[in-house]
Amino acid sequence: MPKLTKRLVEATRPATRDVYVFDSELPCFGLRVKPGGTRSYFVQYRNGRRSRRLTMGRHGVLTTEQARHLAQDALAAVRKGEDPAAQRRVERAAASLAEFAERYLTQHAEVKKKAGSIRNDRFLLRRHVLPALGKLALRDITRADIGGLHHSLRTTPYVANRALALLSKMFSLAHLWGVLPDAANPCRGVEKYREHKRQRFLSSEELTRLGSVLREVEHEAVEWPTVVPALRLALLTGARIGEIRTLKWDDVNYERGVLELSDSKTGEKTIQLNAPALEVLGGISRKDDNPYVMYGAPLVNLKDPWGRIRERAGMPDLRIHDLRHSFASTGAGLHASLPVIGALLGHSQPSTTQRYAHLAADPLKEAAERIGSRIAAQMKPAEERADNVVNLHRRPGS
Repeated sequence: MPKLTKRLVEATRPATRDVYVFDSELPCFGLRVKPGGTRSYFVQYRNGRRSRRLTMGRHGVLTTEQARHLAQDALAAVRKGEDPAAQRRVERAAASLAEFAERYLTQHAEVKKKAGSIRNDRFLLRRHVLPALGKLALRDITRADIGGLHHSLRTTPYVANRALALLSKMFSLAHLWGVLPDAANPCRGVEKYREHKRQRFLSSEELTRLGSVLREVEHEAVEWPTVVPALRLALLTGARIGEIRTLKWDDVNYERGVLELSDSKTGEKTIQLNAPALEVLGGISRKDDNPYVMYGAPLVNLKDPWGRIRERAGMPDLRIHDLRHSFASTGAGLHASLPVIGALLGHSQPSTTQRYAHLAADPLKEAAERIGSRIAAQMKPAEERADNVVNLHRRPGS
């Protein structure tokens, strides 16, 4: 074992697993290099039969000699019968919820969650959780504190339940990471509010009105060129608007007539393209230097243009996500089976999605084609519909 020096520390290369190097002069003092290249100093000692590891700090924040002195102090405390690692956990538990929230975001949310979920967590923390509980020590927060926050949000049951779920996850991680001793999660026992999920579908008359407004907006060129195509494609395919906004030309498989998304809310996903949806894609000018189908800064957030369009259509309560619901309701009205509709939409629950894995592509393609044709026809002016509306007849015995 060599003596740890600044040169040796910086010359130690990362590998596929953590690399450990111990010091020759102070054998309990060591260096850990993580696969990502992070270098940190630690001291390894025994407390009775249990082996403990106490991190001194990162290289760069501490010099090698500073870390060595801290390790010597920690080992001196061990010889006196103390347990520095346990003391560290006590100190961390005394930290405020606001301080732990930063660790939660950097070590869990930003590593394991998608961008949208991270934004939601930050919003809940900033707007609701931290103003109420942020200054309290993590170890001092009780079920009564959690229940009080949950009750204060009772007029918005969805937000109240999401805040409760976020706090429950944070406390579970505090136990897992050794910040808090094993104990009951203070969120346990706080009963969630019943959520009344909003169901909003476009009626035939509303589809006609929306189609008319989209044509007017497109003709007047008052919005960014890809705003209207994005909304049409969302309505004709049932795709989530985020999937449409981030769609790349490489995701479009014209030969199979599908969108092949490498990543979505539910992971890899295939979206069926009906003839009207293909027509929308065909009308979008492709920019050589831009991989995205829906190019342009406004597509980062469709909130403002969508707000103007729905107001113009006289439907101020219509959300963009309701376009997805309308795709599903149109399919149900055309007697497409619920499993087929679920497969077309790509359900978020893996167990639900797995139920539809045995379905052949043809029923999916047929259902997508029928739904898209009906929506596209309904959105045309009344005088143009006679020759375009698909005549749908139920099959004998269906």
